[in-house]
Amino acid sequence: MKLYQVDAFTSSLFGGNPAAVVPLDEWLDDSLLQNIALENNLSETAFIVPDEQGYALRWFTPTVEVDLCGHATLAAAWVVFNALGFPGERVRFSSASGPLFVSRDGNRLTMDFPARPGKPIVDLQPLQTALGVEISAALQSRDTLVVLDSAEQVREFQPDLHAIAQLDTFAVMITARGEDCDFVSRFFAPAKGVPEDPVTGSAHCTLVPYWAEQLGKTQLHARQVSARGGELFCSLDGDRVSLSGEARCYLKGEILL
Repeated sequence: MKLYQVDAFTSSLFGGNPAAVVPLDEWLDDSLLQNIALENNLSETAFIVPDEQGYALRWFTPTVEVDLCGHATLAAAWVVFNALGFPGERVRFSSASGPLFVSRDGNRLTMDFPARPGKPIVDLQPLQTALGVEISAALQSRDTLVVLDSAEQVREFQPDLHAIAQLDTFAVMITARGEDCDFVSRFFAPAKGVPEDPVTGSAHCTLVPYWAEQLGKTQLHARQVSARGGELFCSLDGDRVSLSGEARCYLKGEILL
């Protein structure tokens, strides 16, 4: 089987978020898919299988299958457009989160994802205890969105990964208004095998609706300020979020089974 490792949400190698992409002719046993993802030891491995409307797409962390992943979708689209000879400018992926579309315009890829706005969390004390920081606000969707006072706080945050893993949520994202962009964020999912994700597309399905309301605008420029860093160009259109970025292929190889 072919394997591609693609750096997503970056225009240069060694930036953004690396994802593995494995094109298949048909689905393998779930346990084998999970073992491949564990062996790859990246935050996400995407598997794609051709279907009547484009491709079926599934995502696995080293420990679990997830229902939505942005950077691995961007990486999968790069493989479809650049390695598999897909002739069109827009590809459809069937997924656990419904149909997802990715279009290309030169080097920039744009994903059409469902918005996942969060609901306000009233009791902030458990989060403040686990994170060890003062919280301005918090919302719950699939992930917990935590708002801090400044971009500097987000950059300098030192996570207690054990404490975060004990929280009743898929993941925790911290965010604040940006200095040279609209907002910044970081993303932690230690209970799901991802201590800190470098750039997280799915998180922006919740971040974009929140910041669109806070800033009174639907076109947003975001940075994920992890060690590798990433840049996203986002827009909100009703119940859909568009996320744009570039990708670079780092590795092409073969899996021998």
